[in-house]
Amino acid sequence: MSTVPEIRLRAANDEAVREDGRHVLYWMIAARRTRWNFGLQRAVEEARRLGRPLIVLEALRCDYRWASDRLHRFVIEGMRDNAERFAGSPVRYHSHVEPEKGAGRGLLRALAKEACLVVTDDFPCFFLPAMVEAAAKTLARDGVRLETVDSNGLLPMAAGEKVFPTAHSFRRFLQKTLPAHFGDFPRRDPLARLDLPKAAIPREVLERWPAPTRDLLEGDGLAALPIDHSVGPGEAEGGERAGAARLRDFLETRLDHYGEGRNHPDDDAASGLSPWLHFGHVSAHQVFEAVADREGWRPAKVAPKASGSREGWWGMSSAAESFLDELVTWREVGYNRCHLDPDYDDFETLPPWALETLAEHESDEREHVYTLEELAEARTHDEIWNAAQRQLARSGRMHNYLRMLWGKRVLEWTESPREACERLIELNNRFATDGRNPNSYSGIFWCFGRYDRPWGPERPIFGKVRYMSSENTRRKLKLNDWLSRWAD
Repeated sequence: MSTVPEIRLRAANDEAVREDGRHVLYWMIAARRTRWNFGLQRAVEEARRLGRPLIVLEALRCDYRWASDRLHRFVIEGMRDNAERFAGSPVRYHSHVEPEKGAGRGLLRALAKEACLVVTDDFPCFFLPAMVEAAAKTLARDGVRLETVDSNGLLPMAAGEKVFPTAHSFRRFLQKTLPAHFGDFPRRDPLARLDLPKAAIPREVLERWPAPTRDLLEGDGLAALPIDHSVGPGEAEGGERAGAARLRDFLETRLDHYGEGRNHPDDDAASGLSPWLHFGHVSAHQVFEAVADREGWRPAKVAPKASGSREGWWGMSSAAESFLDELVTWREVGYNRCHLDPDYDDFETLPPWALETLAEHESDEREHVYTLEELAEARTHDEIWNAAQRQLARSGRMHNYLRMLWGKRVLEWTESPREACERLIELNNRFATDGRNPNSYSGIFWCFGRYDRPWGPERPIFGKVRYMSSENTRRKLKLNDWLSRWAD
């Protein structure tokens, strides 16, 4: 019987497990970590059951949209950590960074052709679903089974009964549904006390698709890759170690002030964990358990009634519950939509009331209209917006509250709401280390009314969509130190 909940497993093709295969292959594409990983856990248990070696493949292509030094560097730093962790285990880890477009084609198939089965990650966003679907068909031609494993959040994506229109409705569903899944957390270390035979990777595979050089793993060599070098590495370092360090720092220095301090850029009590969560270097289960341990929490503390309230249900401190509303409710409502709605990034999927009011005001006069280039280079009349864009472009992150203002202003400065949406997707996904994620689309489309309700009074351009202004933001938030840092 599998230690991974059945609801998190999905057969991507109809092939059976080949009991006489030579090894089990785990294709690591989203949960790029060695701990708290249902996908790795599933691959380990199948290797144990079959008495076969386990190979882990982690590859990085160069032709994905927005490929840049920033995104490549973060992933490669994770590869470095993974290589060190697997080196002390019987698992054979092979990583590959594609040196030119198409160079990695055939690698998965070469490692899978004699496999008992291939296990991979189930991630509902960006190019990954299409890539997995194509791989499933290719592997089926060789008679190889491909399974996907959902290791994304506390709630299995398959448990979502529908696309939820608001955070409140999703929160209420979570409060009714999550307790049944509290006992189904991934193992902290699926490599612990692991006794498996060792695998050998064929020489022709190693020669055609070599592992990254030491220079590339340690920070050099990006210049030779055919990716966007104008977007340099961000401030954050990728990998399991850096992500775990960030989590410890958050718990020790900022969680107590999260409720009142996370909205103020000068205080910046936000966790900052989203890049590591996005690339799978840190697990949502890992973060939740760390918070729960700190709070002395146990499942019996949850409220018996699902009210949909932001606080009071978990039975933790106000600061912890405020953080968990972001980690669980707001993060996973995005995964819910992407899992069930393949058109999650289509402007037409906004609520009918939002589409109607934005259409009514599309021809309203704009005092300022900026090009995409002017926005990317932070050349607007708005000091706060420019500072937020500079922070995003240079560091790879933007303060959470200001990201909402940032999006609302682009709606105001663009000739149509649809074009504004396209520009926000482009700017966020190009510069944000945590972009190209279900949360990215939740935040961007929230600026146009998704997960929200009509607001009054009705305004030019915005109509009944919630309005935000830099003037109100300046009055509400502590900004002086932050503005000084990102002034130019």
